[in-house]
Amino acid sequence: MKCVRIHEHGGVEKLVFDDVPKPSIGPNDVLLTVKATSLNHLDIWVRQGLPGVKFPLPLIPGVDASGVVAELGEAVRHVRIGDRVVVAQGISCGHCKQCLNGDDNLCKDYRLIGEHRDGADAEFLAVPGRNILRLSDSVSFETAAASALVFLTAWHMLVNKANVQPGDDILVVGVSSGVGSAGLQIAKMLGARVIATTSSDEKAAKARELGADEVINYKTHSVLDQVRRLTEKKGVEVVFDHVGSSVWEECIKAMAKGGRLVTCGATSGYEAKIDLRYIFYKQLQILGSTMGRKGDLMTILNLIERGVLKPVIDRVMPLAEVRSAHEIVEIGKHFGKIVLIP
Repeated sequence: MKCVRIHEHGGVEKLVFDDVPKPSIGPNDVLLTVKATSLNHLDIWVRQGLPGVKFPLPLIPGVDASGVVAELGEAVRHVRIGDRVVVAQGISCGHCKQCLNGDDNLCKDYRLIGEHRDGADAEFLAVPGRNILRLSDSVSFETAAASALVFLTAWHMLVNKANVQPGDDILVVGVSSGVGSAGLQIAKMLGARVIATTSSDEKAAKARELGADEVINYKTHSVLDQVRRLTEKKGVEVVFDHVGSSVWEECIKAMAKGGRLVTCGATSGYEAKIDLRYIFYKQLQILGSTMGRKGDLMTILNLIERGVLKPVIDRVMPLAEVRSAHEIVEIGKHFGKIVLIP
C-alpha cells in the first residue's frame, strides 16, 4: 500500500512517501480502507520529535481515520465487510480495572494510532475490532475524520472533568484549533457563555458565527483585562486550555473563585509558573485531561448525526499534499480541521 512515513524527526521534508506491505490482521482485528484522515497538532509533534519521548520510527502518522471495512478477523462480529466506520484512536488493554470501568483512557497500556503504532496516513489501517464504530450514512467520511479526536478530547474536558453547568462563563483558549472549535460547541450545548480567544479579527468573526458569545483578539487586546470587563471582575468558572505556558499565568488570574482550569496540551511549551496564592485563596482546581472514553464517542457521533455538533473543516486536501498541510497547521493559518484524502 502507499503511505506517508516518518523515518527520522525534523521538518516537513521528513514526511516520506513509501510503498509498504498491507497490514495483516489477527482474529480480533479489523482492516479498513482509509477514506479520510485529518491533521492534529499531535502529528506535528510526532514529526518534529519531543524531548525525552521515543517514537517507534519508522512510523506512519495520522491519528484520525474513517473508512470502509476491508477485512475482518474471525472473532469480530459487530461489523461486516463493506460497512462504513470510524476509528476510536485510543487502544487499551481491555481487561484492567480502568478499562472494565469504562475509563479506557486511564489504562496504563493506552496507546494512540499515529503516535505509538502506525496510523491513518495510508491506504489501509489495521486496528482492534473494539476500536471500530459504525458510521451513519448521513455522516460523511470527511466529517467523521475531522470529529473523533477533537470532539472526544473536548467532551472529556468539559463534561467529565470540568463538569460544566448552565450559566458558567467559559474561556476557550485558541478557538480556531480543532479542539478549540469543538470545545466552543460543546460548551454552548451545555448552556455556558463562551468567551473565546483567537489571533485575528477574521478568526474572531468565524468564532462568533460558530456561537461564541464574546471573542478576544489576543494580538490586540489583553485577555485578562477583557475577561474582567466581560465578567464584571468575577472571572470565568472554567478555562479550556490546550496552549500551555504562554497563556498559563493569564488563565489562572482570569478564573473566578472556585473555578476549574482543564488542560489537554501544551503547544506553546510545557513549563509554566503558578503563584500558589491564587490556587488556595481562590480555591481553584487544575485538571489534566487526555483523550476520552470510547463510549463517549458513540454519544458524540449521535449528536453529530443529529446536527447538534458539527466539526469545522478548514479545507480538504489530498494526502499527497501532507507536507503543505503540516505547514498550514504549524503556522496557524487555519480555522478548524484540515482533512486529508488518501
